[in-house]
Amino acid sequence: MNNIEGDSAAISRRKFLKDTGRTTAASVLAMAAMPAVHASGSDEIHVALIGCGGRGTGAVTQALATKGGPIKLIAMADVFQDRLKGSYDALMGSGVAKNVTVTEDHKFLGYDSYRKAMDLLRPGDVAIFTTPLAFRWIHFGYAIDKKINVFMEKPLTADGPTSKIMLKLSDDSVAKGLKVGVGLMSRHARPLQELHKRIQDGELGEIMLMRGYRMQGPVGTFESPPRPANIPELEYQIRRFHSFLWASGGCFNDFNIHHIDHLAWMKNAWPIKAQALGGRHYRGDAIDQNLDTYSVEYTFADGAKMYFDGRCMDGAAGIYSSYVHGTKGIGIAAKFADCAPPSSIYKGWNMTKENMIWQSTDRSDPYQNEWDALIDAIRNDKPHNEAKRGVEASITCNMGRMAAHTGQEITFEMALNSDQRFAPDLEKLVMAGESPLKAGPDGKYPVPMPGQKGLKEY
Repeated sequence: MNNIEGDSAAISRRKFLKDTGRTTAASVLAMAAMPAVHASGSDEIHVALIGCGGRGTGAVTQALATKGGPIKLIAMADVFQDRLKGSYDALMGSGVAKNVTVTEDHKFLGYDSYRKAMDLLRPGDVAIFTTPLAFRWIHFGYAIDKKINVFMEKPLTADGPTSKIMLKLSDDSVAKGLKVGVGLMSRHARPLQELHKRIQDGELGEIMLMRGYRMQGPVGTFESPPRPANIPELEYQIRRFHSFLWASGGCFNDFNIHHIDHLAWMKNAWPIKAQALGGRHYRGDAIDQNLDTYSVEYTFADGAKMYFDGRCMDGAAGIYSSYVHGTKGIGIAAKFADCAPPSSIYKGWNMTKENMIWQSTDRSDPYQNEWDALIDAIRNDKPHNEAKRGVEASITCNMGRMAAHTGQEITFEMALNSDQRFAPDLEKLVMAGESPLKAGPDGKYPVPMPGQKGLKEY
């Protein structure tokens, strides 16, 4: 399976953040110490990449760049030959090529390729999951059975039933002492970590309001033209996974989860309900299931609000930042992009130079540091399991998307306990099989119709 943003978009996004000064933090989810799980009989850690798109290539590059001991990529798996080859060629032309030891017989294709790749790993090695999220629970369960540590890209779930499955698997991974990283790198950004500490120490007073914005032009596979007759429907949907709710949760989940996650972190809580607006405006012949605009009002148990605005529209103003308002002042969490520095605090709510009382100076790389933290935890048996928090961030995204798509107020419990399942029997997929989502006679797929379609229909 493959996580294509497209590939070039995923790589360029990482490069953009790095070139403009990304930040790093070693913040991990603390939990009780569990039995050590290390690679058997060797200090060398073996890695398998499952999902060879741009995100997977970037993730394995960072894995192989970690310090502290030998680490090798020994297996790769994907549904599509072109994606596997492109990833392998890119890695062999990179600075980590010496750590790539993937032979031809360790390159696997097909929906069962994840098993073949992980079967080459030992307990305590690492599997990277960068396929569309629909497959996450299948791959995670297999890794747990084999006592393999995991790094998995966000988001993790798109509906209630798979969220419950993933929460159970999270508990299972903790019980087996596995180390699990989730690609929500904002929590590893040192400026955000310092801002979080300052907020907990009371520098902003009581948190009343938070705001996040990702307003940009269309990117990646946000929208899809009609499917060419020579491409099977299942392949078409997986290659353009952002267009389809079953594969990705749509653009809302995939694009916006970083701000939603790190703002909730500043509050140390998840919101309990959401109401939202959204609309489709300039779709042309696009057949995807996304809205062009989203505006979500999240409410926390104490009544505090978090607003998130998302837009994928050419020609409109671009805003890509996040803010925390307290009774004493305002904090900038992400100056731009998902977590780019500097973070800062101002007295009062006017963000002027004379009102600034703190600004971060760290410019390290949060993508690299999340990998440094995971591998260090594996080598030194430190507590590190981000699975539960990753699922909860995904449920929070599902709640906002569901509110916009239905025009109804949606609670966290409704999002978790909804029995709507986008892709039942996904584990039975075969290369020539049918997709979980079928096009109508006009070649188009179901789209949100707020107020007309409910949770069972959208």
